[in-house]
Amino acid sequence: MNCKKKASGFSVICYTFGIQLKDLEELRPITDWLPVTREEMDRRGWKQADVIIVSGDAYVDHPSFGHAVIARIIEHEGFRVAILPQPNWRDDLRDFKKLGRPRLFFGVTAGCMDSMVNHYTAGLRLRSDDAYTAGDKSGFRPDYATYEYTRILKQIFPETPVIIGGVEASLRRFTHYDYWSDTLKPSVLAESKADMLIYGMGEQAIIQVVHALAGGSKIEELNNLPQTAFRISKAKKHCLHYAEETLELPSHEQCVKDKKAFAESFRIIETESNKMISARLIQDSDSFSIVVNPPLMPMNESTLDASFSLPYTRLPHPRYKKRGSIPAWEMIKFSVTIHRGCFGGCSFCTISAHQGRFIASRSEASIIHEIEEIKKIPGFTGNLTDLGGPSANMYRMKGTNINQCMKCKRPSCIYPANCPNLNDDHGPLTALYKRVQALQGIRKIFIGSGIRYDMITGKTAAENKKGNYSAYAKQVIAHHVSGRLKIAPEHSSDHVLKLMRKPSFKLFKEFTTEFEKISSQHGLRQQIVPYFISSHPGSTLADMAELAAQTKELGYRLEQVQDFTPTPMTLASVMFYTGIDPYTGEKVYSARTRDDKNDQKSFFFWYKKENSEKLRFLLNRINRPDIARKLLMKRQ
Repeated sequence: MNCKKKASGFSVICYTFGIQLKDLEELRPITDWLPVTREEMDRRGWKQADVIIVSGDAYVDHPSFGHAVIARIIEHEGFRVAILPQPNWRDDLRDFKKLGRPRLFFGVTAGCMDSMVNHYTAGLRLRSDDAYTAGDKSGFRPDYATYEYTRILKQIFPETPVIIGGVEASLRRFTHYDYWSDTLKPSVLAESKADMLIYGMGEQAIIQVVHALAGGSKIEELNNLPQTAFRISKAKKHCLHYAEETLELPSHEQCVKDKKAFAESFRIIETESNKMISARLIQDSDSFSIVVNPPLMPMNESTLDASFSLPYTRLPHPRYKKRGSIPAWEMIKFSVTIHRGCFGGCSFCTISAHQGRFIASRSEASIIHEIEEIKKIPGFTGNLTDLGGPSANMYRMKGTNINQCMKCKRPSCIYPANCPNLNDDHGPLTALYKRVQALQGIRKIFIGSGIRYDMITGKTAAENKKGNYSAYAKQVIAHHVSGRLKIAPEHSSDHVLKLMRKPSFKLFKEFTTEFEKISSQHGLRQQIVPYFISSHPGSTLADMAELAAQTKELGYRLEQVQDFTPTPMTLASVMFYTGIDPYTGEKVYSARTRDDKNDQKSFFFWYKKENSEKLRFLLNRINRPDIARKLLMKRQ
């Protein structure tokens, strides 16, 4: 191995899990990573960290891992930051003590996923793997990790503030349905007794908080910082200074007693979350009130670029070298995030609830700089595995008239139809693909993020000319498919798709026709892999039977499928729990028992011989001999 010593924090040099730690340190000093041990703090000459980030994920110093982003942001502001990844919560708690007490606060995150989604399948079976842990091993974080970590820290360091954030905390900031206990849980602030919660993408909010605390403010005094939430005595909530509109939600106790109150609470929360300028929300819970301040405005290009320009090593910490690879990092190490946010508004998805409905895009210069760093990673062969975001094709898209966006409260910019104010021109994205493809050392760009095919199909000639939809489709299909393109029609039933806030299945059929045509024109043997969900609210056995029949007719044997998992702070989860649509008040059926959910899921696999008898029985039960003939005639 012929490697040169590191010249700057942005240079990525030779690294494999197979080399010895002493060799790695010779090539790249351990101080290039933020400290995770007392010894590493000593090497930097630190007696105490200003901030300690406790994370349920292994420490990967990469902009796709939230703990690394927040830690690097705080470091950039001039503070000493240490990371405590996956501490042992089962023993004498020595892991929580080894870095000492931080001068300002502990930051706690469960990781890049809700810990319960990470741990359990939709059938409530315990998973044996964990993509965010070295060796893909489960068991390195507790259930309800945000709560558990905070409880322990408050026990050991009762005087030190604890600020929680990340996906789990963000989406549990209000009363929410918890599928794993089948109960309504109060805000994670109420349960954990954390001092503050930062929700959403927290880069801008954490800067305000850390400087306020460093300036001498007490955390209980920080009541008016945007994108934060806190607890306050119900008796004192009316003493708060309100600089903006304030709405009171039904209390936690009301929500527990009355499902309609919970549905109404969610309707207000989602409506305000979808607004660019929203109200402060208050929800009583026991003797406290949970106060959630309005969010900051979406990040602009320069602010987002700055977050991605920090001196990440882009590598797992060397401590994991003997424990095996980290699958989540392996998946994204050669990919680039070009934007954040999603205006799709799917009822089962948490992306817009956490990242926001408004798109924040990076500059081409920032994207290309990151690609130049990726090119230096050992093992890179010239193939980028993704150039996308939560949805692949929303780069640089926003309202033509921002003033209209500031008044808007639609949950989706594209459902049930495109907002007339939306500029969804695919030209800049197509141009970006071509520019990156032309870079020296780049062989191929694959688009791994989900493409919203409904944004580029069903268009008139005039619309195509204006939005460059056909040009984008041709570019992707001809040049950026790795043999199989994954897209997500989710279902085939119009009434289920309506509850999902997804387009008609007709558009999926239209896109597959175009895909096959363009692939044929370029002599490419490639296929679409569609993604579907069973047991979504509104979906019946008959709907799943129709889905199986339609996909069989189109020539698919489904692989990418999932049983619906209700996750906190989604419309679909509220419908699952309450049995009603919060916006219409209409009743909504949901398959709730394990048997009912398994019955729906079995229709995905009509082609398996062992399912034939069961499917024939189910189709007879719902009186659909016509579908039995379509699905099972080869078995008869």
